[in-house]
Order: sequence, then structure tokens, then C-alpha cells
Amino acid sequence: MKKIISLMMAFVLLLAAGCSQTSSFQPKERVKIGIMLSDVGLGDQSFSDSAFQGLMKARDELGIFFDYRELKETGTYEKGLTELVEAGNDLVIGLGFMVQQDLEKVAKKYPKQQFILIDAVSNLPNITSITFKEDEGSFLAGVVAAMLTKTNNVGFVGGADVPLIRKFANGFIQGVKAVKPEANVQEVYAGNFGDDKLGAQIAKQMIANGADVLYAAAGFTGVGVLREAEMNKKYAIGVDSDQYFYAEKAVVTSMLKNVDVALYTVIKQYVEKKEVPKGTVELGLKENGVDLAPIRVVTLSPEQQATLEKWKEKATNGITQ
Repeated sequence: MKKIISLMMAFVLLLAAGCSQTSSFQPKERVKIGIMLSDVGLGDQSFSDSAFQGLMKARDELGIFFDYRELKETGTYEKGLTELVEAGNDLVIGLGFMVQQDLEKVAKKYPKQQFILIDAVSNLPNITSITFKEDEGSFLAGVVAAMLTKTNNVGFVGGADVPLIRKFANGFIQGVKAVKPEANVQEVYAGNFGDDKLGAQIAKQMIANGADVLYAAAGFTGVGVLREAEMNKKYAIGVDSDQYFYAEKAVVTSMLKNVDVALYTVIKQYVEKKEVPKGTVELGLKENGVDLAPIRVVTLSPEQQATLEKWKEKATNGITQ
């Protein structure tokens, strides 16, 4: 009996020693990442959720720690970013063009801190900017819309009338016109990325005006567009992540903006080399920064599939005419 007890005690001591070694060693070795999410935050079913997926993958596969802040909790981007710096994160990420001004304020206060800015370009030396060629992916969305429309009337809904969202719109219109020059493209900017009811109202009006394919680059507002299209038995195209599951009878594809891939790649480089790219990194079709989700709801004919592949090859090489 004494022998059994002594063996159990030895095992407990060994386990405790192992736990103490793990707890004292791992936190020092693991990279810490902090991210300030875009205005809507988690649950936007688009941009922020995609970034979060990239961080979770980095946590699971690279062993990083990560922390995040949302605007609804911090009140300002500056406060959230400052908290993440002072929490000792190795990299601090600002997600979205609307974060840029506050991120640059914080970056000037902490010149030794490394920052990453997604979706805008900064010239500060301690900020790495990551942007995407949204126009290339949106061009392909336009090609799909043009092939599916029966009314020669399609719609684009943007979350805000700003240069970034204009890239989505311009690419989409070019794609539509490349296949059907005579098609009409309705273009509306919601002025809000977080209102699905507003998105539904805009979509309802577009459908009343003859649109039978709707493309939304509007965050959670865009989810309302997708669902309204489904209610009216029209086609829709999602954005940023694969949004098929939010309107499974309407969403034929989504313009994938691979924020998750971009963040994971940059974090992996930092984990392995303790450095991130300098300046600006721009990601398009060629770099797997943007793409289309699988075609669902409809089946493209061999001719339509060939058309899509032809334009994808051209767009990858920068040709959209």
C-alpha cells in the first residue's frame, strides 16, 4: 500500500513539475497578436469575421496568443489600439480603412511597436500596409452577374461612398460590361456597414427597378441585400467571405477577399523570422488575395464556364477589356 501511495505521489509531483515548466516557458515563447476590429466588429458575417478566422488558424497552427478589441467596447479606435500596445502584443493590427487615422496616432506615440494596417496605406515606418485588388475579384463577380441576368439589369450596393468601396463597384461594372455592354448597373451606397434592414430596403427598390442579380460590398448591411434577393427569388453575390450560407437559394458565389489568408501569412512570417514585410503589400488574383467562392444555386453551361475562366486569366494578368 505504501508503495502504491509513494508511486502516486511521485506521479503527482512529476505532473506538477511538468505543468510548472509549461506555464513558465510557453508564454515567453509564444508570439502575441492584438487586433482592433472594424466598426461593426464580430458577427458582421464578412470582413471582421474573416480576419478572426485567420487569427484562430494562427493560434491553432502556429501557437500564437491573440487578443482583440471592438469599437462598441472601447468607444474609439485609438483607445483600443493603445490598450493592445500596452498589453505587450508583438504585433498590433488595425482592421479597415476607418482605423487608419487613429492607428497612425498610436504608431507615432509608440515608434518601436510594429503595426499592421489592413485596407489602407500608411507611410509611417512602423506600419506595414496590406491592401487587396478588390477590383479584380469584383470584375469576376460582374462577369458572373452578366451571364446570369435575364433582364440586363443588375445592382451594386456599397456600404459607403469611399475610394475603397468604389474599387468594388468599378471592378463589378467593368466585369458586367465586358460580357454584356448593353446591361444596366444600378449603383447605391448605403452609408452604413451594419444595418441589414437598410440593405433589404435598398435591394427591394433595386428589384422593383428591374435588377435580377445583386452584388453587395457592405458588411452586415449586405447580408440584408442577400436575404432580400432570396425572398424575391433573385440571384445575389456575397463579399469578403463565402456568404452562401446566409441565403442558400440566392447566393451564386461570393467575391472572396482573403483577409484570413493575408493575416495568417504575415503572422507566420513573424513567428518564423521575427519580422514582417515593410511598406505596402498588395494582394490580387495572382497572389490569392482575392477570388470567387464556388458557384452554387446555378450550374454554368460549358460555354459560360469557359467565359469565366477566360476572363479570370485575363484579370489575373491585369487585362479587363
